Amino acid sequence: MTAAASKSAAPIPRLLTGQKALVTGANSGIGQAVAIALGQAGADVVVNYVAGEGRAQEVVRAIAQHGVKAYAHLADVSDETQVRDMFSTMVQRLGTIDILVNNAGLQRDAAFEEMTLKQWNAVISVNLTGQFLCARAAIIEFLRRGVRPEVSSSAGKIICMSSGIAPGAIRTPINTAAWDTKAAYDALMRLVPYRRIGEPDDIGRAAVWLASDQADYVVGATLFLDGGMTLFPGFATGG
Repeated sequence: MTAAASKSAAPIPRLLTGQKALVTGANSGIGQAVAIALGQAGADVVVNYVAGEGRAQEVVRAIAQHGVKAYAHLADVSDETQVRDMFSTMVQRLGTIDILVNNAGLQRDAAFEEMTLKQWNAVISVNLTGQFLCARAAIIEFLRRGVRPEVSSSAGKIICMSSGIAPGAIRTPINTAAWDTKAAYDALMRLVPYRRIGEPDDIGRAAVWLASDQADYVVGATLFLDGGMTLFPGFATGG
């Protein structure tokens, strides 16, 4: 989807009215798009971030334009105390949590034989332990509150990036080198049968659907959003 196509896409329906969502790592890229999409769908949204307060506040303002509540919360998802405080604050301010999107993640790329334990631990603590800590906190609240049929048919939803949603090549700041020149983009398109790069909005719309009652019977599944890249024979050999 080009920028122009993204702007002309059909409006996101209000499938999440009355629900409360938390998106980790929500001040840029996929997390930002998901947080805004959830707001468009009617959910109140907590924008978690660990750096870049200005960007987080911009996301909050974008969400609030859709007539819902939103605020930014600084917290390191790998820190148990900070996670506990973030969820406690959310319950105090919004009443509960219905939707958790575990999106926060980082990369510390290195050749295997050169990777340091510090690099390894940094990735594991955010990308794995952080998802556990947030999921545990959300489930505790889901169980405490129970199902509210007037809001949703389930007690709560947890969506994990690169697990519940597995994005392919998405146009985000983390992979600029893969798409910011014509040569790079053309090389990338040899791996994507759909012949366009994914946009963050593509992920946001999928997250809205998964968080809604329209996906009520979807449990423990992985949704690949990659324009067919992982099914394409050339993907394994780089084209």
